[in-house]
Amino acid sequence: MLQTPSGGAGSGTAARDSGLMSIGTVLNVLRDEFPEVTISKIRFLESEGLVEPRRTPSGYRKFSAEDVERLGHILRMQRDHYLPLKVIREHLDAMERGEAVPLPLVGRQRTAQDASAAVEGPTVARVGRTELLAAADVDEGELKEWESYGLIAPLEDGAYDAEAVTVAALIAELGRFGIEPRHLRVMKAAADREAGLVDQIVAPLKRHRNPQTRAHAEARTKELADLTMKLHAALVKTALGVRIP
Repeated sequence: MLQTPSGGAGSGTAARDSGLMSIGTVLNVLRDEFPEVTISKIRFLESEGLVEPRRTPSGYRKFSAEDVERLGHILRMQRDHYLPLKVIREHLDAMERGEAVPLPLVGRQRTAQDASAAVEGPTVARVGRTELLAAADVDEGELKEWESYGLIAPLEDGAYDAEAVTVAALIAELGRFGIEPRHLRVMKAAADREAGLVDQIVAPLKRHRNPQTRAHAEARTKELADLTMKLHAALVKTALGVRIP
């Protein structure tokens, strides 16, 4: 039979709390898989009721391993399935009730019938303006300013590509270091030039009459985009003269 350690209730509380993590520790754990995640993003998910960390008497957040696992699941559903927070919350609630609920098909996820038409052009995951503001945790004024500098732009139907959420969150994070939107125009210009170079290379494949060749153009675009981003990051590190992990 296990013996209860001496020390009373205080020792029991300390034992339970010993496995809890601060928000900074949680951020470091999540960044292995989600390098774009920020403390403000975690706080936003908490404010939306998607995760409920404990609070110390002084008000500090303390996350359990289950909280971190839940955050990872939420971020994975946003990244891989482009789901809005409302849908994610409903899905998590259903899981907690023990229900086997499949993820809804949205954005780039297609049914078998849709897949046959994929070669005609990829389906773009879209988010509304309100959803973009909520997901990136920014206000209307900030978004309008970023749009005025061409850093974010709506699609023809007024919605936004899901990648706009990542762009908005990164712009907001850079702003905390005093980097203003006007300073980021040079980055946008460089990105446009890199995208133009990639598009120039894959353009013949996109125009090809063979559907399989056109489908191959999308894979080639992703491959070239990945290489250009890695080169860009390496060049920035070299220019700064510092080692960045």
